[in-house]
Amino acid sequence: MHDFVLMAFAGALIIGLTAPALGIYLVQRRLSLIGDGIGHVALTGVGVGLLLDRSPVITAVVVSVLGAVAVELVRERGRTSGDLALALLFYGGIAGGVVLVGLSENGGNVSLVQYLFGSLTTTSRQELIVIAILGAAVLAATLGLRPALFAVCNDEEYARVSGLPVRTLNLVLAVTTAVTVTIAMRTVGLLLVSALMVVPVAAAQQVTRGFRATMATAMAIGVLAAAAGVVVSARADTASGATIVILAIAAFVLLTVGGGIWRMVRHRVSAGTATDPAGAEPPDVVLRAGV
Repeated sequence: MHDFVLMAFAGALIIGLTAPALGIYLVQRRLSLIGDGIGHVALTGVGVGLLLDRSPVITAVVVSVLGAVAVELVRERGRTSGDLALALLFYGGIAGGVVLVGLSENGGNVSLVQYLFGSLTTTSRQELIVIAILGAAVLAATLGLRPALFAVCNDEEYARVSGLPVRTLNLVLAVTTAVTVTIAMRTVGLLLVSALMVVPVAAAQQVTRGFRATMATAMAIGVLAAAAGVVVSARADTASGATIVILAIAAFVLLTVGGGIWRMVRHRVSAGTATDPAGAEPPDVVLRAGV
């Protein structure tokens, strides 16, 4: 197997594992679309990297982190609404990115498309090393700080009363989101990265109960979708990022339908065991069920 295929496969697995691990917090906090906004800011970082002839991944990480921290501070102070802050991210980020990419000598439509929609086969060994290091850091934060991050995302006021460093945890969440979006741009692209952060979580919620079980299942779905997406895209000659997202959505549909059928069957079975052959419910059964 060629080296570039192995690197593409490794990069996809890293993102498939990392994106849902962070995405579950964003879903819990009802910020599912924030990845799109930060993705547009990352495009400005790509333009800065191309303009200065530096690694676009590194510059995109720096610019995305600064943008995410700025939005979090603005949201915390309440000087503008969350929707307005995201709109500024969307429009300002993509406009700045297009302008800077156009000004760079290494820019052009080909480079821009690679970052917007992903291009696993063009990922270099150096970029893969950076992706692996940053992915490990995101996993360490999302797994190591799971109880505290869950508390903040579930009820920020209760977390503050409990003595948790809410501002610090919010900034950690913003920074890890920016890093995840940036390292995923070479896998699924900046326009599709939010789907890989949200769809596996939504799929896992159809068949699990509890935060820990949902997180583990979402990470498993993300890894399977990423691995299968690389294989399918290589065989069918399709875009790897779009293929990964489509497979994740297919998993969501299958689990939604399968979960609905299972709940319906279980309900009918439980209803059947609670009635006699004539269809009447004995009083003692009802009494015991209510205890």
